[in-house]
This record gives sequence, C-alpha cells and structure tokens, in this order.
Amino acid sequence: MHKSGFVNIIGNPNVGKSTLMNALVGERISIITSKAQTTRHRILGIVNGDDFQIVYSDTPGVIKPNYKLQDAMLNFSKSALTDADVLLYVTDIFDSETKNADFVQKVKQNTAPVILVINKIDLTTQEKLVELVEKWEKLLPEAEIFPISAQERFNIDNLFKRILELLPESPPYFDKDQLTDKPARFFVTEIIREKILLNYEREVPYSVEVEVEQFVETENIININAVIYVERDSQKGIIIGHGGKMLKKVGTAARQELEVFFEKKIFLQLFVKVEKDWRNRQTKLKSFGYE
Repeated sequence: MHKSGFVNIIGNPNVGKSTLMNALVGERISIITSKAQTTRHRILGIVNGDDFQIVYSDTPGVIKPNYKLQDAMLNFSKSALTDADVLLYVTDIFDSETKNADFVQKVKQNTAPVILVINKIDLTTQEKLVELVEKWEKLLPEAEIFPISAQERFNIDNLFKRILELLPESPPYFDKDQLTDKPARFFVTEIIREKILLNYEREVPYSVEVEVEQFVETENIININAVIYVERDSQKGIIIGHGGKMLKKVGTAARQELEVFFEKKIFLQLFVKVEKDWRNRQTKLKSFGYE
C-alpha cells in the first residue's frame, strides 16, 4: 500500500508557515524573515518514504490586497483550499482568530481533513494555551488541534505521523528523488530576496523582485548574474547604498547562503534596475511567475 497526497499550509502572515514547512520537509525550502509577506509564491516541498509521498505546499499569508501582486499572492492561498488532501491551518499564540474571518469560514466549509496548528506555544503559558484551544474548537469544530513550536521542533513528529495517517492511498505524484517543483533559479531569487528583506527597512523590500539572467554551472563553480528590480529611482539608490556598500553586503550574504544550498562555489553578480510600478502591471507579474 502506497500513500500520497497534497498537504497545503495556509494562514495569516507571520504565524510561522514557512518555518513549519521547512521543519516538516527537513530541508530549507522556504525563506524565512520576521517581515510579513516574505512568501510570495506557492512552493512545494516533497517528502518521500518507501510507502508514502507527502507534497507540502507553503503559501503566502492571507491579506487584503492593495495591489495586483497581492491579488496574485491571495490567489495562491485560495488555490490551496481547492486541491488539498489535508489542510494545515496555521495560527499562533499572537494571531487573532477574528482576523480574516471570511477565510476561516472557507476553511470551515472545506471537505478535506483540517488540522489546526497553533504555533509558538513555547512563548505562552499552559493556561493561555487552553483558552486559545477552546476558542478555536468553537470556530473550527471539525478540525483536529495540534499545539506546536516549529522553531523548537516541539510536537512536529506527532503532527507528521497524523498527516501520514490522513493521506489517501495513491501512487506518487512526483519522482521519488524530487524535493520540490521549483527550479534551481527560483531558489537563487528567493535567497537574494531574503537577504534584501533582512537588510532594508520600510517599503523597499516589498518593492523588490529578483530575476536570474544567467545561471551557468560547471564542475567546480556556478556563475550567476541576477537583476534586482525596484519601482523607483530613489529605491535603486537605497539598494545600492553609499559607494555600493549595501549591494555588496547583500551579495556577500546571498553568495554564502547559495554556496551552502548548492554545496558548490558561487560567483554572484548583482545588478539593480528600475521597473516602474511593476507590482501593478499584469505583464510584469506574469513574467515574474505570478499567475
């Protein structure tokens, strides 16, 4: 008997969906920062065993869209409601159960089994956790509740076992040696974007998109040319920094991480270009993979 299925991870921004995804997959698939809207795409992480294949899907946090990019991000989250064999609705001890109540209602109407994951329980008391569990039991009475700490890997093994039990019998959907549905270039753009999120403040990181123009792999080294797109000339100046200092800092941090990720020496060149108002232009969003 072989089990296979899609386990889709959804929830509000900053509740730890990407940390949970990486903990369940056992690999660093999704980038993680403390900023909301870090995840923009729907990213698959595939876990294989002799008699099972779990296809995890990390999605952007559920937000009320202000521009077309956020519309596309919300569509990724909504699509996760329609094709799940198991749905993981992630909340945390700081999250408000009334935030995005309409999305919670959609989760309630879902026919797939729902596991409500309460994350970051290492940061609260037993008493407060009991109160939180009672609130969620009223909101999603059909859901099974798993309190966890993704960061500390507390209760992750039990959650994994329960997911496995809920999976339907099915042949694998992907090759057994496949880890994700995304190409190598995608992880280059995500790692560079993570370093930008960590090093810049306010609106700048949210106005950035990264595109790999060249990815040439030889036996000993990978040569990468990547373009950082911003929306305004002033943002270009901020990204580059005085005397190119900031761009060099981001490039060094990204290169070091990429060398760990690919287990190979990396030569990385970064360029900055202005692409006016790209977050609201459908053609640009399509070319960046937001469909």
